[in-house]
Amino acid sequence: MTDVHERSGVLHRIFASDSAAAPGDSHEQVVLCHDRDSGLKAVIAIHSTALGPALGGTRFHPYASEEEAVQDALNLARGMSYKNALAGLDLGGGKAVIIGDPAHATEGGAKTEALLRAYGRFVQSLGGRYITACDVGTYVADMDVVARECDFVTGRSPEYGGAGDSSVLTAFGVFQAMRACARHRWGAPTLAGRRVGVAGVGKVGHYLVGHLVEEGAQVVVTDVNADAVARVRAAHPGVEVAADAGALIRANLDVYAPCALGGALDDATVAGLTATVVCGAANNQLAHPGVEKDLADRGILYAPDYLVNAGGVIQVADEIGGFVFDRAKAKAARIYDTTLEIFARAQADGVPPAVAADRLAERRMADIGRLRSILVPGTRRD
Repeated sequence: MTDVHERSGVLHRIFASDSAAAPGDSHEQVVLCHDRDSGLKAVIAIHSTALGPALGGTRFHPYASEEEAVQDALNLARGMSYKNALAGLDLGGGKAVIIGDPAHATEGGAKTEALLRAYGRFVQSLGGRYITACDVGTYVADMDVVARECDFVTGRSPEYGGAGDSSVLTAFGVFQAMRACARHRWGAPTLAGRRVGVAGVGKVGHYLVGHLVEEGAQVVVTDVNADAVARVRAAHPGVEVAADAGALIRANLDVYAPCALGGALDDATVAGLTATVVCGAANNQLAHPGVEKDLADRGILYAPDYLVNAGGVIQVADEIGGFVFDRAKAKAARIYDTTLEIFARAQADGVPPAVAADRLAERRMADIGRLRSILVPGTRRD
């Protein structure tokens, strides 16, 4: 008999395909990448290609262990499958993580040209099953380097025909979802006069603050990076600053927007929240299963993260066929309607919005996956 520890570990998650596995909790492929000369240690996780090639960004982060990196890649890849499905894209879900600290250029695992090009060769070896892009710790210029070894790269700079910084439409999409939350909760799709707390004002958060200030919201921010806070304050002097995330969630807020790393919504955070709406850009915000119910039980409206932060993937996906910003922005604007649809389905089914979103994404993956298995000779999806 397999013991509990083994069944809950990384290998079980990779091979989970039995009846005990939760829907969507299995992955098609996991690639461990190691290039000794450059110091590259990376994980590429492909969760699903039911809708098409797996698209997802590359995260560059100093993980405490290799197992932590694998777990993060698995979680992020699964989220990308659901995100791409809800966004209506003909793309599956995947994600890559590189173990290292991009801020230190002289240590092992540093972000160097050699390391990025080695990573590009690994992505190329997958023959298009995985298409990469930017994520936390990687930028447009990095994707240009990766593309020197790889054909399957999006989020490139405009001078190379790319879409540029995907944070622009990520923030726009989150703002549209927040407007939908306001309509559902308060009856009008506006944040004017509402007090919004933004935790994390890096690549996406600072753009989101701009939308909120323009809308007439009262904004409070926090970030572990003092320079990020200073940049926001320089652009928007009226923005308030909280000492840390703990202080922010206890502030008198209408909306809480987690825009940093995952796991932001844990038991302590949910218990301390003053906001009645949670809508932010961070991936994998729910620290563990059941948090979505805790939010609902407290009367807090939660907009599922992979629904609301899909603007970035919509932007880089548009690049695959030749990027047109206005077309991509119009697609990202539909996040407003999809968010309202999820809230309506949740009410009708008597479930939290996160459950309603999962069901809709899983249904599309199953339906289109079956269709593709019929139309593509020699394929089969049980």
